[in-house]
Amino acid sequence: MLNKVALEHILFLDIETVPEKEHFDDLSEAAKELWEQKTKYQRKEEYTAEEFYDRAGIWAEFGKIVCISVGYFHFSGENRTFRTTSFYGTEPELLKSFKLLLNSHFSTPKHLLCGHNAKEFDFPYIARRMIIHSIALPYKLNLFGKKPWEIPHLDTMELWKFGDYKHFTSLKLLAHILGIPSPKDDIDGSQVSQVYYKEKDIDRIITYCEKDVITTAQVFLRLRNEEILDPNEIKNI
Repeated sequence: MLNKVALEHILFLDIETVPEKEHFDDLSEAAKELWEQKTKYQRKEEYTAEEFYDRAGIWAEFGKIVCISVGYFHFSGENRTFRTTSFYGTEPELLKSFKLLLNSHFSTPKHLLCGHNAKEFDFPYIARRMIIHSIALPYKLNLFGKKPWEIPHLDTMELWKFGDYKHFTSLKLLAHILGIPSPKDDIDGSQVSQVYYKEKDIDRIITYCEKDVITTAQVFLRLRNEEILDPNEIKNI
């Protein structure tokens, strides 16, 4: 069934997130208390709420999106290209731009969204942040009332699980074992907040995010037993 999906109908994506406020002390007293309650189980007795705050970007209630990168296949005769682009700026601006892309080019029933661990992270995170900013959900993210087989989402980690609900495999590991070449990363996910707030270098974050989109597409090709992309087939627009 996976091979029956037309590649040009899939929008591959990845997001990068950071804590909504740079420092724990920047939070209101009410938010500090809610953060302490939210993370109590994860922190146990090892960290204070303030010490744990560098992980706030993981939760949509306390984090924000600083970059959404997307990629899609384009075919011209026998030639294929994989085109990438990114949305950044203020969070409301990037969310509205991403929504416009979905509504303009990926809104029909045949279109699908794909990411790695995206069903657990990227898709719900984007939807929650849209609601927080009073942005009406686009059709592809509005899952209310939909049956499981009606949800237009693919997840390369879920595909790799083959029904094993206990199994987690990072994108980096999956690329490695599938023989997908990956350039040496400039940063990793744990450094995004520092690069954003301290270095104020959004370009590094965009580059990192787009690499993950490309790797996700490569993994998807390998899961279909197809030739992976040559660097010459990858275009940034």
